[in-house]
Order: sequence, then C-alpha cells, then structure tokens
Amino acid sequence: MSDLDTWLPLDGLYRWERELPDAVYLTQPCSDKVTDYTWAEVGEQVRRMAAHLRSLELLPGSRVALMSKNCAHWIMADLAIWMAGHVSVPIYPSLNGETVRYILEHSEAQVLFLGRLEEALEMASGIAHELPLVTLPGVSAPDGHPATQAWEHLIAATPPLPGSPQRQADELATLVYTSGSTGMPKGVMLSFAAVGTAGRHIFSTVATLGPQDRMLSYLPLAHAFERAVVMASSLCHGLRLYFNESLATFATDIKRARPTLFQSVPRLWIKFQLGVLQKLPQEQLDALLAEPSTAVAVRKQVLSQLGLDEVRVALTGSAPLPPSVLQWYHDLGLEMLEGYGMSEDFAYSHISQPGCLRVGSVGHPQLGVTRRIAENGEIQIKSPTSMQGYYKEPEKTADAMTADGWFRTGDMGEIDASGRLRITGRLKELFKTGKGKYVAPVPIENKLANHPQVEVVCVTGSGQPQPVGIVMLSAAALKLMDQQAARRDLEGELVALLDSVNATLDPHERLDFLVVVDGQWTIANGFLTPTMKIKRHIIEKRYDPQIDSWAQQRQRVVWERSGT
Repeated sequence: MSDLDTWLPLDGLYRWERELPDAVYLTQPCSDKVTDYTWAEVGEQVRRMAAHLRSLELLPGSRVALMSKNCAHWIMADLAIWMAGHVSVPIYPSLNGETVRYILEHSEAQVLFLGRLEEALEMASGIAHELPLVTLPGVSAPDGHPATQAWEHLIAATPPLPGSPQRQADELATLVYTSGSTGMPKGVMLSFAAVGTAGRHIFSTVATLGPQDRMLSYLPLAHAFERAVVMASSLCHGLRLYFNESLATFATDIKRARPTLFQSVPRLWIKFQLGVLQKLPQEQLDALLAEPSTAVAVRKQVLSQLGLDEVRVALTGSAPLPPSVLQWYHDLGLEMLEGYGMSEDFAYSHISQPGCLRVGSVGHPQLGVTRRIAENGEIQIKSPTSMQGYYKEPEKTADAMTADGWFRTGDMGEIDASGRLRITGRLKELFKTGKGKYVAPVPIENKLANHPQVEVVCVTGSGQPQPVGIVMLSAAALKLMDQQAARRDLEGELVALLDSVNATLDPHERLDFLVVVDGQWTIANGFLTPTMKIKRHIIEKRYDPQIDSWAQQRQRVVWERSGT
C-alpha cells in the first residue's frame, strides 16, 4: 500500500485553477437558468469562504457540517472547510430531524452550511437554535434562526485567503456518517490520504481520465461512493461536473451533461430500463437488435434517449445488479462495471475490469488493496483508504478490526480462480428458520429482483417453517394493479418467478410464498437508507407479525391489504 504516490485533494484545486483557469469546472442548473463556474471562479469563492471560516477563530480541526442536495456550492463549501483547516461533516439531505440533531451534536459541529433539502421543515427541526448557519445561494434559513449568514454576502465582503494552504496526508479530512441501516449512524473518520488515493486511483485500472471527461452528480455527495467517484476524481483529473436540479429535471440535466463517465445504483439502473421499455416493449426491442440493418441505430437511439450515448465507463455499486439488467445494458453496447466498497474504505476496494466481467462478481482488488476470506466466510480488507476509526467509538472501532489489522466488512464472499470477488451475503443478515437451518437472504433477493416489475425485495422468516419473500413492485406496476386483468397476469408471472427461483435453492431456503406490499418503500418513510438499501430490521418489524396469517391463506402470492 505504501508504494502508491500521495496526492491530496486540495492539490487538484490549485493545479487546475493555475493550468485551466478559464475552463468550466461546475455547471449548476436552477429553474430556467444554468450557471457555469470556471476553475478560477471556484478557487476564488473557496478562498473567500475559507478566509471567513478562519475569521471565526475556531480551533484547528473543528468540525463544520454541510447539509444540502448536490450542487456546485456543496463542492465549494467542502473545499473551503478543508482549506480553512477544518473537518467536513456531510449530512444526507433526506434524514429526519432526530438523526440530523444526533449527527450535529455527536460531531460537535461548530458551523453548518445549509442548502436545499428533501424534507426542509423536518430536517430543520434538528438544527440547534444557536448553531451558526451559512446558507448556500438560493436558500433561506429556517424561520427565526438568529445566527444566519448568506454565502453571497460573505463572499462579497471577505478578501480571498492567499497562497495554497495544504493539509497533511494523515490529518482527518471528513466524518462520513454511515447510512444507519441499524440504529444511529457511526462517524467514519477518513484522512486526506484516503480521499486523495480514491480520487487518483478509483478509475485507474479501467480508464485514463482527463479534463475532456464529464460527469453528472446526482447521487448524494454525503455518501462515500459519490464523493470518491465524482468529487475526488474530478479534483484529481480536472473533470467537468454537471449537477441534477431535481427528479423532474433529470432527463434534461443528463442530456445537458452527456456524461462520459456515469455512476448509478441498481434501483436507478432498473428505473432507467423500465422507462425505455414503457415506450419500446422488450419484444420489439429484441427484434430490432436482432436485425443487423437496425441494431446499430437502435442502440444509439436508446442510449441517446437516456443521455448515455457518450458514456465510456459505466459504474454500478451499493448493491448487486440483477444479471438480466446487466445483460440488457450490454446488449445496448453499455458495459456495466460493478464495484464494491464501503464508507469505511471510502468506496475504494474492488472493481470489475473491462472485458473481464463475470455476472455476480464485483471484480478485482483496486491498487493497493488486499483481501482475504476468513474461516466464517467473511470478506476482510486492507486498503490504503481505510478509515482511522469511528468517531468517539473506540469499542466499535476495535470490533471492526481483526487482531492482525484487517477490516471486518461483515459481508460474506468467495474468490474465483481468476481472482474476482463474489458477494454471497451479510453475516448479520443470516437467519434461522423453525427447522434450525440458516438462510442467507441476499442471494435469494437478487434472484427475485430479476423480474422487471419487482423493484425491491426482502427475504425474511426467522423461526418460520420456510422463508418468505416480501416484494415491492415498481411504481408503474402498482398503478396497474387496480386493473383485474393486469393484476391476474402479474400474479401468474410472480408464481412462475417463485417456482424458477425455488428450483435453484436448497430445500430449507425455498420460499413458501411471496407477499406484494401495497405501497412504496422510500427514504422518507424509513424503509430505505439514503443509498437505497433496505432497512431490513424496519421491514421485518412491519411485516413479520403478519406472516402467520398470510401463511393460512395458502396462496403462492399474497396481496397486502391496507390496514392489515
């Protein structure tokens, strides 16, 4: 790990504002207006805000929080915090007030940069009345908050910080609070060396990057995946970043960006696919792709409609992508590279190599990463981007490491003959049926998610005779369920899916039945984490008490009813 050259994130800002001062770095849409910020303009605003933070005379290394949807000033605020000598604490823009309050208090945040939020009123309830706020452009402070200053006013009134202030490689750069799929989130401590290594090398085995490349930033920058893949990479390689204003403007924003590098999570890749199939049914698409005279034009047309026609590297991560979806994009000429990483290693662990993909694999170790499979099947990692520990949690930090210094991922896996890693489940997600047999739910969930109308799945059944699959349909499918014929057809497809999946499982793993839930699991209602993973304990608490009554119906597919 020591043979990797050290590169630090502030180095990127200083390099590109010097070498490409007039090149556009950040492109921000806002209503009908689109604003470009060059490297020189970004450097100027960052230096002025860093000077303001210095004027507050906070102790070096003070924690400064950043709570906003992705935007150009999110990047600028993060850089200003670092340049001023402090530690940034990004907060997801879609948490409840209780979690916001916990993170701000636990991190001992001294200042909060506040931007646009998903649930502004709910999140604002977690902000202490006395905490100083800096509102990002276009944002108003919560009603009655006395200690508020606007970014624009501070920039106009504060001279820029001179020189090129630098941070040490082993200094704490940021606290990344985990998604909190169980309990309150933990603050993962990451150094400047970790951020720099990911920025420099996360793409290095799959592509050569440069200022000609473009990315769209729309997954939460508060998460390690987006921060490493998008922000850190852009600083190292001089990439141009475009931002997504809202879900309603996504199609416009991605077509504006025409990204050459694109990253997403399985749930969104599936949504993109379903959007295409609503306009061009699969049978018709297959026929057009099978015909040499139309295949090339159709591939280009479909990818153009998605805004992905110039993508040369497509990444998917956070959870497994169903093999059928991987194949669907491959048939369109888009090779999906699956990656694997965690907040604790700043999303820098494994990535698939072009031309070497294997369905179900997350690829080979990235530069400087070593891994092993423990006797209990757990994947254990050593990475140059490994965390310094959990903030204020020495016992949890110790529990996360082996006696000889390997990080316990909690994931189970296998390594094939070519050195590719395959994730087989989570240690803590194993449950025992009433027959005393252990079941790993994740591989079964991945198989069920192959159906185009199945968006999210949770396999559960601790203490039951057999496991059960809890299924959430896509929003498009749910709209059709009031139509008796459509519902009957889908039920037939789900029965066939159940039979085909069960045929691949050991007897103790076979699902007794599927339950189709009425509504949608979302971040806002607490069923999904901000990275769109299921909160298994919340789903089980909601649905497990009903399994016995559902089982008595003796149906292969059970439809949840409101109020049950």
